[in-house]
Amino acid sequence: MGLVKPARITAAAAVALALCVPAANADVRYEPGAPGLGDPYFPDLGNGGYDVGDYHLKTAYDPATDQLIGETTIRATATQNLSRFNLDLYKMNVRSVRVNGHRVPFARTGERELEITPRRGLRNRSRFTVVVRYDGVPETLGGPIGFDLPYGFLHTNDGATIVSEPNAASTWFPANDHPRDKAFFTIETTVPQGLQVIGNGRLVKRWRADGKDTFVWREDRPMATYLATGSIGRFDISRTTTGKGIPQLDAVDPGVASDPGSVGTPPWTARATDELADYFGPYPFTTTGSIIENNNVPPLNVPNALETQTRPTYETPPVEKGVVHEISHQWFGNSVSVGRWSDTWLNEGYAVWTEKYWAEKHGGQSAQEAFQQIYADPPPMPPGRPGFWDLPIADPSRDQMFHRSIYLRGGMTLQALRHRIGDERFLRLTRTWLAEHKYGTATTEDYEALAERISGQDLREFFRVWLHSPGKPTWDR
Repeated sequence: MGLVKPARITAAAAVALALCVPAANADVRYEPGAPGLGDPYFPDLGNGGYDVGDYHLKTAYDPATDQLIGETTIRATATQNLSRFNLDLYKMNVRSVRVNGHRVPFARTGERELEITPRRGLRNRSRFTVVVRYDGVPETLGGPIGFDLPYGFLHTNDGATIVSEPNAASTWFPANDHPRDKAFFTIETTVPQGLQVIGNGRLVKRWRADGKDTFVWREDRPMATYLATGSIGRFDISRTTTGKGIPQLDAVDPGVASDPGSVGTPPWTARATDELADYFGPYPFTTTGSIIENNNVPPLNVPNALETQTRPTYETPPVEKGVVHEISHQWFGNSVSVGRWSDTWLNEGYAVWTEKYWAEKHGGQSAQEAFQQIYADPPPMPPGRPGFWDLPIADPSRDQMFHRSIYLRGGMTLQALRHRIGDERFLRLTRTWLAEHKYGTATTEDYEALAERISGQDLREFFRVWLHSPGKPTWDR
């Protein structure tokens, strides 16, 4: 057979072919992801270069030894061409790391950073899977940002309580530990037979084998890492639904005193879940409920509560306004989370304002009267803390981010704004804020811009005085 003369290729065809077939020597530049997201208060918290879609936590915990054995699977998407990336994991012993099924080298830098180097660079927008095997005794944190109380992984007499705000999620699992990177969670926990595990979302599976019980909880709405929980111990459990049909699970430590004011917590939870939806828009999650521990006793003496997503954790029997406060956080803090930790007043101020508005709607003192009383006679601050009017609450400093004025002056600011722009506009502002940022994050600047858009007013001076300046503002009566 004779040779076939090749067809003549036109210039246009050559260009088209070049577009379809990349040059053999084309270079792709890969760079490490940032070891922190640059939050002003926690610059090394979180990591850059990728976005987490899903966490699957598999842990085994034995209260007799306080040892936790873990395997966390993270499914993520690269947001740049990655040569290396970090996870946050505080002090735990890392046994192995796999990326896309391949065992890869890793290094620890400092107490929290886990540096991971995949076999090959990860292309921008590519999906990848990381599996980290680790173990150790999760360390409880404390200090000024935790109200000078222990927080994070709290070792209890019969198990553990987990309240991680703001920076303690990485004490018990590897994470991109900042609210800006929300994800879906499956939390699978194995404990000695007879203990229970209460987590976020729905209990999707449980089984018993070899003298141990395993519980699998699934949260199917985006969640910030600090809101993940898995309380371990013995609980009395009730399963009900709210009046609007939201499944509710309440788990109460049997050591909690049988106080009629406390036992009413499940009805308060149902009532708050449904009624706050009338105020703010549909409840943003698929379940509600509570975890009521018995930790405000020696040796822990922890009276805190935390709005762990779908199921707040109370470290002491809560009163009605405490339930309203924590359920309101399902909208303010959980559905719409802070873009920076300096924006905490948006969560806590709205939760306190909701307490006062709830009382107003139920025949109690009006929110205006309640906040004017605080304005006239603010509570004293603990020794060593700044005075009530001494902080600009939109940027109070890391150690003061949960100062009482963040809560009370934050709520007072919202009431002053309500007073200035009127009920209709304020409630529309609130609902719009929650709808536009649902399952995302937002900042103080975002809120200020929306308030001006909804009200049609120039509010720059109002916010400068109430949020960005120390000192006692003048209340416009």
